[in-house]
Amino acid sequence: MQLSIVLPAKNEALAIADTVRAIRQHYPDPRTVEVLVVNDGSSDETATLAESAGARVLHHPYSKGNGAAIKTGARAAQAPIIVFMDADGQHNPADIARLLQQLEQGHDMAVGARQKGSQASWWRGLANGFYNRLASWMTGHFVADLTSGLRAVRAEKFREFLYLLPNGFSYPTTSTMAFFRAGYSVSYVPIHAAKRIGQSHIRLWRDGMRFLLIIFKIGTLFSPLKIFGPVALLMFLLASSWYGWTFIHAHKFTNMSALLYTGSVITFMMGLISEQITALMYKDRE
Repeated sequence: MQLSIVLPAKNEALAIADTVRAIRQHYPDPRTVEVLVVNDGSSDETATLAESAGARVLHHPYSKGNGAAIKTGARAAQAPIIVFMDADGQHNPADIARLLQQLEQGHDMAVGARQKGSQASWWRGLANGFYNRLASWMTGHFVADLTSGLRAVRAEKFREFLYLLPNGFSYPTTSTMAFFRAGYSVSYVPIHAAKRIGQSHIRLWRDGMRFLLIIFKIGTLFSPLKIFGPVALLMFLLASSWYGWTFIHAHKFTNMSALLYTGSVITFMMGLISEQITALMYKDRE
């Protein structure tokens, strides 16, 4: 087995059969390329249609989440290379070859970066742009598409971070930032994502806040001073501003200034300690 293609699917009966057949048109030999559909507790005919189209179906007895389906597929994949893609018809299987070329050139993960016009709505495009800029600042690397669901990875390296992946819709965010933190190479390939077939399972406020929290969570694991440093600086500037105002008007040093100065020092020291802990977490396993 040379390649495993994993598709998490929940109630995707409208698109799953066509998606699997499209993959098989490009990779017809089941001895070298396996197509795994992880049925995440679907209440429709997703599993039956996927199996009839030529996929091997793994079942969740109830819905555990998109990330949980990704983890199930990653554990069951038999090939050294895994491609993750959506089951809703957004991704073109022809793009898989371009991702695999990046791995052949030495990268550890290749991500399909959606171009303009590929976002499902204007607000999702705006949110993804914000996430990309925030992640780029935290990692120190350019992140073209933090939340893209089309990506090819080296299986053994992806499995190193399964314990970090959330069970919800944020596995792309976590895996991308974890790969950067571990020093693995990540490449981006421009793609066009079609409009999905059926209704999206992502909710703007609920999943948007979840994405944001996960970015900060992984950010504290990745580079804690990028989080603690600006907070400590802000507290220090507030303390200095308040002290300057009270000194001019009352000629005294107040408890509020002392509290803010102390808080800024403590916050900065917490960042330094977290940096040391992070270095120990990601040290060479050998």
